[in-house]
Amino acid sequence: MTEETPATAPASAGPDVPPDHLSVNPRSPFFDAEKLRRGVGIRFRGRVRTDVEEYSISEGWVRVQAGKTVDRKGQPLTIKLTGPVEAWYEDLGENPPVAQKG
Repeated sequence: MTEETPATAPASAGPDVPPDHLSVNPRSPFFDAEKLRRGVGIRFRGRVRTDVEEYSISEGWVRVQAGKTVDRKGQPLTIKLTGPVEAWYEDLGENPPVAQKG
């Protein structure tokens, strides 16, 4: 993927942008396997991130794994980072519409 800025769209702009809140953890109420299968790209604070476990565009945060540490149930420990979040579907090609806080 290039570092060009994709076309922007508000977070609630139809089916071609990812949801406002999405998680890769199947135990989360924000998990959606169908949307994750399409491939979701995340830009956080101007940098493309591939290690995001969960994000919220409207609240402006992402959760990333904190090293290899796990909790007592074997789930990875995550930390919440705040800042501007943008998301797009990677299967839409070179210049997809981006969901971001409007």
